[in-house]
Amino acid sequence: MRGLWGGAAALGSVSVAFGSMLWSQQKTKPEKAATGSNRADTNADSPYELKLVQILFRHGARTPLKSIPDVMEAQWVPTLLEPPPHTSIDYVVTDLQGGPRPPAPIEDSYRNNILSGGTFPGQLTTLGMQQLYELGKRLRRRYIEESDFLTSTFIPAEVYVRSTNILRTIESAKCLVAGLFQQKQKAIVPILTSEAESEILYPNYHGCKMLKILCGHRWAESTTLPDIAADLQSIQSELGIAAHQKVDFILIRDDMVARETHGLPCPQVLDTWRDKVEQRAVDMMCHIFEPSKRESLQLSVGPLLHMLVDNIEEKLQGTSLEPSRKVFLYSAHDTTLIPCLLALGIFDMRWPPYAADLTVELHQNRKTDEAFVKVSYVGEDQLIPGCSAVYCPLEEFKQVLSTYSLSPQDYNSHCNRTVGPTEP
Repeated sequence: MRGLWGGAAALGSVSVAFGSMLWSQQKTKPEKAATGSNRADTNADSPYELKLVQILFRHGARTPLKSIPDVMEAQWVPTLLEPPPHTSIDYVVTDLQGGPRPPAPIEDSYRNNILSGGTFPGQLTTLGMQQLYELGKRLRRRYIEESDFLTSTFIPAEVYVRSTNILRTIESAKCLVAGLFQQKQKAIVPILTSEAESEILYPNYHGCKMLKILCGHRWAESTTLPDIAADLQSIQSELGIAAHQKVDFILIRDDMVARETHGLPCPQVLDTWRDKVEQRAVDMMCHIFEPSKRESLQLSVGPLLHMLVDNIEEKLQGTSLEPSRKVFLYSAHDTTLIPCLLALGIFDMRWPPYAADLTVELHQNRKTDEAFVKVSYVGEDQLIPGCSAVYCPLEEFKQVLSTYSLSPQDYNSHCNRTVGPTEP
């Protein structure tokens, strides 16, 4: 399971779809769901009128992607995955055109392995479902209870829901919608997904050949950086992991955080290594996604950033196919959020917690009609470097994103280049 699927095995756990891959220096033991409060006005007294909301969020707590080898096994029993009744809604998973759900090779790959206790890797747990339900309730307070922005019942014309084609993100989207609308719906909720080859909600190493070349090269480099290599050798020895086992700090962190979040036992050695595991995991990923290596970030999130701007432009110009659309929900991964945060210049050097959300709001000045964008992360407003204020004039925001944004045509052109890496 060390790749996106089949042919991408060389990239190992770099695969975004395979989940947890960056870092935090949070000192709390369990990784908790994101909390926070966005304090900006949404009422009529504000000089800004809210026009559109786009929310990119991480799935909730889950089973690990792979257990640390040669250490005590945690018991991942099926009762940890039972859905709470209040997260139930009527929904259907489709492709982007509303047709049948595409094949899901990444999800299928999880079924090739069974964790101790009987469940599969990478599955959303009861706790994870509750985390997304709570995020939905927070969004409800902001966009329904504190304002009249959204109708209190789900209406497909108002709310667009898209997810990566992986069960944990699909279920996370469902739970968020259940919390947002308190299970009230006027129609079945469509959750749209993409073919694996063309997915843009995570860095697609399988679908973009050049990204695989760039990140594969830097991934291999990261494991040989002197400090990382030395610490990895030390922790393997202390944990009693055989030298031939292929482990890294990302794998160790993933299993460690999953265990602690669900109250399952961890090897005692990790008590003293926790902060170092966090630090080294992020050192590896920062090496791969280093913003100065522009093309890696472009190919990782360029099409996604372009889509966010397109949605804003269509809303302002009145060219949207759904003129009453108010919210776009994108259910994805921590490894989606990290490159987005890096591209925006607001990565806080902490691993995105379960249910973390990156929210992009479009506002218009009520008097001048000038457009502004406000970004928040885990409920806290962000001042984007390159923006003159938290309410960022749209042209400034577009200029910030222009470094990394890629149109679908440019993305495909870059991905299919046959020459070697061009990054410095």
